[in-house]
Amino acid sequence: MSDKIIENNQVTIMGKVATEFSFSHEVFGEGFYMVEVEVKRLSNSEDRIPLMISERLIDVTQDYTGEYIMVHGQFRSYNRHEEQKNRLVLSVFVREISFMEEEPDGTKTNSIWLDGYICKEPIYRKTPLGREIADLLLAVNRPYGKSDYIPCICWGRNARYASGFEVGEHVQLLGRIQSREYVKRISDTETEKRVAYEVSVSKLEKTLIDSVCI
Repeated sequence: MSDKIIENNQVTIMGKVATEFSFSHEVFGEGFYMVEVEVKRLSNSEDRIPLMISERLIDVTQDYTGEYIMVHGQFRSYNRHEEQKNRLVLSVFVREISFMEEEPDGTKTNSIWLDGYICKEPIYRKTPLGREIADLLLAVNRPYGKSDYIPCICWGRNARYASGFEVGEHVQLLGRIQSREYVKRISDTETEKRVAYEVSVSKLEKTLIDSVCI
């Protein structure tokens, strides 16, 4: 059963290590660390994606900045309490890692497959130039009764299709993880630049399996 749950959240990323490791937390004596990877888009712009990785997979005392890696894992979320609110924090939980001898070409450097449930009413809108966009929040099951909550964004005809989804519907999608900078207003006189992460959807469909929102 757990293998099937793992299959509903699959990520493959290839890119350049951009930071050193920083300690995140420890579970049963196993330390987990954060590191960021720069992943090229076809447009030659880059997404900067955070990875969470166990000290048992790689020597976290070393600095691998500038080296190219390929990782397989899952896109996971947790709520961090700050400013009297819960903030959704996302990262790729690494299950496998390997080093690459040369820079990847950008064609298949960033891929994610999700199988989950619609948790909020989709938000459909148009840009000033008329481009259609729909925001989704997908709940994806994890072992031991946990779930990851993944923000997703659809474009064009996919956005129009997704706008008709209802809370609790079972959805499968394919896309890429992208990073996006935004400015958070802290007070009337203070702002802070932050980075949000979401899945840019290329393909999606509803399944015929009966479902209940998590």
